[in-house]
Amino acid sequence: MAAARVEYITPWWVYWLHNIPHLDLSLQPRTADFQPGESGYRQSLLFWALVIAGCAFLNLVFVSIYLICFCCCKKDESLETKRPRSCCVTWTATVSGLLCCAAVGIGFYGNSETNDGIYQLTYSLDDANHTLAGVDNLVSGTTYKMKESLDQHLLRLNEIFATHGDYVQTLRFMQIMANSVVSQLSSLPNFQETSGQLSAAARQVSFIEYYRWLSYLLLFIFDLVVCLVTCLGLAKRSKCLLVTMLLFGLLTMLLSWTSLALDTSSAIGTSDFCVAPDKFIMNMTQDRISADVVHYYLYCSQSLKNPFQQALNVFQKSLNTMQIQVQGLLQFAVPIFPTAQKDLLGIQTLLNSSESNLHQITALLDCRGLHKDYLEALIGICYDGVEGLLYLGLFSLLAAFAFTAMICAVPRAWKVILARDRDYNDIDEEDPFNPQARRIAVHNPNRGQIRSFCSYSSSLGSQASLHPPTQTVSNAPVAEYMNQAALFGGNPRYENVPLIGRGSPPPTVRWASESKSFL
Repeated sequence: MAAARVEYITPWWVYWLHNIPHLDLSLQPRTADFQPGESGYRQSLLFWALVIAGCAFLNLVFVSIYLICFCCCKKDESLETKRPRSCCVTWTATVSGLLCCAAVGIGFYGNSETNDGIYQLTYSLDDANHTLAGVDNLVSGTTYKMKESLDQHLLRLNEIFATHGDYVQTLRFMQIMANSVVSQLSSLPNFQETSGQLSAAARQVSFIEYYRWLSYLLLFIFDLVVCLVTCLGLAKRSKCLLVTMLLFGLLTMLLSWTSLALDTSSAIGTSDFCVAPDKFIMNMTQDRISADVVHYYLYCSQSLKNPFQQALNVFQKSLNTMQIQVQGLLQFAVPIFPTAQKDLLGIQTLLNSSESNLHQITALLDCRGLHKDYLEALIGICYDGVEGLLYLGLFSLLAAFAFTAMICAVPRAWKVILARDRDYNDIDEEDPFNPQARRIAVHNPNRGQIRSFCSYSSSLGSQASLHPPTQTVSNAPVAEYMNQAALFGGNPRYENVPLIGRGSPPPTVRWASESKSFL
């Protein structure tokens, strides 16, 4: 059906989606024709949504197993290094963040394309509704003029021309022509029901599209916020942020799979319609509108004859005949019956307005206007709409992968943070070059003195067990020695430092002299 139309060519991605196997819930193959009223066809769309739901379940099971294994399977701490490498966590978080940002960018483009396509569809529906409603208004207005207004003028003229039989006969002939016009107008299809359906469809589609667009916009913002806060938690080493973002990451992953299921089912169903839209429309309107009329507007070729052309020609001929009769009465009857001029001029004005309505009806019933709206609606939904759904599906898939990787990186980041805290607490507080030891000495001097006394006692005991203490002669002032001792916090490890100030030989020379005396 689509090959017969030159203006509309079905895009390749629509054919690709249309050729996807259609299976119902019992795994029986179904036809790919767009039949939303049949239960089997709806099951074939639901089948792919359930397939993606199964993928989401497997993803959730994988993440759960990973988290359980990571938390329960602890390695021996003696085999672990003191500072575990965090490069893997950093690269995983970086790649996941970049992938999330790329997914959101693709999603913004797909959401905009889908919105543009649906907006073009609703605009075309409103325009077609305006055309059909215009035809109905013109037909009803002209019919009222031919029945009510013209009858009033003819009744008064019959009273005026009662004594003149020829003029009365002319008035009867005009009444016959008016009845013929009314008959031809009544033969035109009544588009009131179709116009109401188009208007209701446009309003419903606009309502659904607004909330769909808004939902995806909020989803994009939520994904970015979760991604950024997770990266902030990794940078700040905040355990509270990591736990919170782990839960939100699981929620975002499930939302991504849900949107992928909806986008896939919608894209497949829309593609089934876009492959053969004429067939579906003709089947839908066969009980309300003639097949010739629908075929005329769907294809609109020069070889097709306007199904309303005969009624419009009779309408035109009847009006011309009535105009000639009124001109004759104005020329011959008015000099005899001057009071008839007002009604004859009223009939002439009525016929002129009816002829103007005829031209407007002819223009509106021409296939080019409605066919143009039809093509624009097809292009909007089948090109921009389906393409946007594909991009939204890609966004959902990338977002699901990104947050899966991010969720798997959070426990490793937690372990790195715990390892760094343990290393931070295990730092030697007696090291004078350690900032942690300096802070402990400043904020808790008693603790430093106690540790110095204990270490001094232990050092004396060890030295007494090895060698007797050697007395050294010091010519340095006592004040200098006390200043240097206070400088190094009273640590006995650095009690030989004052030797520098009194010019004593280095310890190696002293040990060498002792070795010679021993020999």
